[in-house]
Amino acid sequence: MKFTINREQLLTPLQQIVSVIEKRQTMPILSNVLVVVNDDQLILTGTDLEIQIVAKITLEGAQNGEITVPARKFLDLCRLLPSESAINFETLEDKVKLTSGRSRFSLSTLPADNYPEFSEAQLEHEFIINAGKLKKALEKTIFCMANQDVRYYLNGLMLNISNSKLKLVASDGHRLSIYKDEMDTETGFEERIIMPRKGVIELTRLLDDPEAELNVQFSTNNIRIYIKNLVFSAKLVDAKYPDFSKVFEQDFFEPIAIPKQRFKETLTRVSVLANEKFKGVTFEIADNLLKITTHNPEHDEGEEELAIDYQGEPIIIAFNAVYLLDAIANLDADTALLTIASNASSCFIEEPNQEAFRFIVMPMRL
Repeated sequence: MKFTINREQLLTPLQQIVSVIEKRQTMPILSNVLVVVNDDQLILTGTDLEIQIVAKITLEGAQNGEITVPARKFLDLCRLLPSESAINFETLEDKVKLTSGRSRFSLSTLPADNYPEFSEAQLEHEFIINAGKLKKALEKTIFCMANQDVRYYLNGLMLNISNSKLKLVASDGHRLSIYKDEMDTETGFEERIIMPRKGVIELTRLLDDPEAELNVQFSTNNIRIYIKNLVFSAKLVDAKYPDFSKVFEQDFFEPIAIPKQRFKETLTRVSVLANEKFKGVTFEIADNLLKITTHNPEHDEGEEELAIDYQGEPIIIAFNAVYLLDAIANLDADTALLTIASNASSCFIEEPNQEAFRFIVMPMRL
């Protein structure tokens, strides 16, 4: 195998692929990237057996072949070469020789025949979606995914397709975010799947062109997304997402509208003195006033008041300040609308007169 490629052509797809490769592997070959040249097309593949990214680059005058090379060493060498360098790649027995200008490098290899195949079932469903639309939906929900929760279905994101309606839901058991949108074309089916946490994070990173059109194919076990010259594949979480609809079926106090920036600044200041582990703050709401207080084991105390328009029953409730700040950061409007359940079991945070994005946080006991 032999080919010459411009550094810039190789660097971006190589960076995208290496991001899915774990540094510590049970199989040494999984630390490598699979390099295949076939009919003047360079195909790079990286996987951790749960997620796979394949990049395709057009070449001229290349010699066919396949080999695997250490992914991070290959990336670092390409990254550290001067911009616009021409990189010559050639296999010599069990080594790969890289040359560029006066630079000469030799990398050890492993046979491509031993590279594990990413098993995918028949992908029954398919739809087209704009990359910018999907990235916004992911960014509005991704921050609520659990991390290493024993309820493994929470370590991911639920994607619900109902004909032309798109809904994404993520929760760590303490908070939940829901984002809804309309797709440009009808799919003709209703399905829900759970994408794994790492897959969601990697996919969000790959969606760097908001104008791109994505071809999404999935079954009950796998998802595959075509993103320009990339193919992203992931194994889905085999579980049923919990029914969260009951949280809407309860009585609420009257909504409280708060200027987003003032609310954010007040919360940030008060939370400085909150318990470092739990970040708890208490809301006392009554007679057009919101008082936010906190204290910590070192006996520090913080208190700040916000004027609000509220004439309902007095409310005392505590929250994790970080959860509230995450929600506020994802609001596009200048006003945050807080709606607290009458039994103080949950608080909705959303924008006035829109239902696309909704954040729900459970209270704390302080």
